[in-house]
This record gives sequence, C-alpha cells and structure tokens, in this order.
Amino acid sequence: MRLGILKEIIQMALDSLRTHKLRSFLTLLGIMIGVMTVIGMVSIIQGLNRSVIGELESVGSDLIFVSKHEPIQMGHRSEEERQRKDLTFDDALAIEKECSLVKAVAVDLVADYWESIPIKYQNITSLDSIILGMNEKFPQVISVYLPEEGRFLIESDIIHSTKVCVLGSELNETLFPHTNALGKEIRIGPEKFTVVGVLEKRGSIFGQSQDNFAGIPITTLMKYYPYHLSEIEITAVPKKHGYLDETIEQITNVLRRRRKVEFGKPNDFVVSTQGTFVELYNQITGAVYMVMVVISSIGLLVGGIGVMNIMLVSVKERTREIGIRKAIGARSSDILKQFLIEAIFLTGTGGALGVIIGFAIAFLVRAATPLPTSVTSWSIILGLFVSISVGLFFGIFPARKAANLDPIVSLRYE
Repeated sequence: MRLGILKEIIQMALDSLRTHKLRSFLTLLGIMIGVMTVIGMVSIIQGLNRSVIGELESVGSDLIFVSKHEPIQMGHRSEEERQRKDLTFDDALAIEKECSLVKAVAVDLVADYWESIPIKYQNITSLDSIILGMNEKFPQVISVYLPEEGRFLIESDIIHSTKVCVLGSELNETLFPHTNALGKEIRIGPEKFTVVGVLEKRGSIFGQSQDNFAGIPITTLMKYYPYHLSEIEITAVPKKHGYLDETIEQITNVLRRRRKVEFGKPNDFVVSTQGTFVELYNQITGAVYMVMVVISSIGLLVGGIGVMNIMLVSVKERTREIGIRKAIGARSSDILKQFLIEAIFLTGTGGALGVIIGFAIAFLVRAATPLPTSVTSWSIILGLFVSISVGLFFGIFPARKAANLDPIVSLRYE
C-alpha cells in the first residue's frame, strides 16, 4: 500500500514539473552551473595533480635540489636573497667528494640567450632549442636522461671540455628526420659539435616539450657560451634509500663551510626535495579548490533560493488542489513528500546536467589546451549528492508550508 502511494506521489510530482517546463528549467539552472563548476575545476586540478606527481616520480626518488634561491618564489625577494653568492660547479664537485652519503651529483646550466643561438645540421636549423650544459652524472641521478642511441656524456668530456653533444628526441627529429644522428657534426652557434647520443623521449608537461634541447659538457658551455651562475642547478641523490635527512644535513654542512656561513646564521642557499615541491603545489591547488568552492557555492545558493521561490509559488498556485487532496484522505506527510520529491528531482536533474556539461568541459580543455584533465568518480558522486542535498534543504520550508495548510481554508481559496 505504502509503495503504491509513494509511486503515485512521485508521478504527481513529475506531472507538476512537466506542466511548467520553462519554470522548472530556470529553477535548476543555478544548480547546474554550480555542479558544472565543481566537475570542471576538479577535473582540471586532478589532471594537473596526476601530471605533476607523475613527472616527479618519473625522474626518480629521494632527489635533493640545491639552489641559490627558493625554487618557486612568491612575491619579491628580500635584500639578503638578492645579495647571495652564486653556487658554482666546484660546489657540486665538493658535495660529491665530501658527502659520504651522496651517490652522485648532477649539474646543469642553461646558456644565456639560447633563443638567439641557432642549432644547424646542413640546411636544417632549429631556433627554439635549449642549449644545456650538463655533467656526466645525470643518468645516475635523474633516471629519465637515458640514451636511446649512442652514449651519454662521460667524465673525460667534462674534464677536457670536449665538443660533443647529446640530443633530445625532438631536436633529433628536427635535425635528422631521415638519417641517424650518431657521429654527425652539427653547429651550435659558431661552434661545431659531434653527436654522441640521442636521449629517450620524455614528452611534454603543460604543453612545454622536455625533448627540445642539446646537452653539451657543462665546462664546454662555460668556455664558449654566455651564462649566469645564478641559473646553475645542482641535484643530488643519496646512496641509500631512507637516508634523505642525513644526506641533506651533510650537504648543508659542506655548503655552509664553503660559503663561510657563520654559526647561528641562516643558510644563504636552499636545499629542497621532491616533497617540498609537492607540498608547495598542494598549497597552490588548495587555494584553487577554495576559490572553486566559493564559486560553486554561489551557484548552488542561487539555485537553492530559486528552488525555494518556485516551490513557494507552486504551493500558492496549488492551494485548492492541496485542500481537495486532504479532503479525500491525503495526509500531511503525503503532501510533504510530494513537494520534497519535486524539489529533489529538480536539483538532482540540475546536478546530473551539471555533471554531463562538466564532463564536456573537461574533454574540451584536454583536447584544445595542453592542460591535462581527469574526471574522478568521487567528484561525480559529490556533485550529485550536493545537488540533491540542496533540493532537500531548500525544499523543506515550502513542503512544510504545503503540508500544514488547513483543508477548509484551502478549499475556499480562489
């Protein structure tokens, strides 16, 4: 009996919504926009999260980064930071030599004005390839720098500042589309270099290729090309997993001694890890999440107020109908259920449409931009749950008002 009554209530609620299609659509529009915002923003942020975490994991674990300044700077640098001495290649050598817990140290330095230095092979020229000075330890430290063909740079290349190079896969395809690059001679600016290796493809991150570069011995770069030591990057890896903190302490002590930092004074350099980048990234995305919550909340609030307003109008319009239903035996609880079901169905439909449009936005962003997107099941469930909850919350007052109408007064209502 109760199931039959519930089906009848649901049917009456749906009939009422079908009778006022435009009004129903305008009512659910706010809910739809709020949920669409949640799905769209969450899909972009989740896609970025996976991309960033995947990139950090792909280069290896337990990496230690040494830099002159904070890797990512928020706001202006202090006067103390601007006055810091540059790190040097000798600092990297000292870390590797004096830190017993360090397995290897990779050092790289980008040539200044690399955009204006052409890289040529015969009549083919690349004008947008990075010129990167590197030492021989990169494959030991950062696992993605592995040669697909030939070899990587070796210690004698660094010691003797030889004119050899390794190519990223994209630059290799540009200069040597139909032939093997190994042993060929290319020009980097005015200087001739022999290609000794081609590296494995790394792909792009945020639309920026990681394979469009020529790697030359860092000592060769410092000899033939302009550079700034402020751009030098030092990356170390511990000998054993689980000794990250101890290794950082050793590196810090060596650099403090070399840079003559007095006891009790703060470091004039920065030692960070992958965890540092992840923590900072989470802080940034956390702020974005807060903005997303505010924007979607406004949409949901507007939608909820719209639901309440329309339901109050509906109660007013159907006062006589409510009186008739009560006169022939309908209980107040039946009237309450009918109006609540109408409100929940409205907001639930808006939530479902918002999820679909959010899917579409995520797909378009992934197809049209370099931003990765990822739609997660929890965001769909959250969107639907919130939309239904809004209907329940904002529908209670109109539903209770309808349920509490006096049948005698309602029957006389015109």
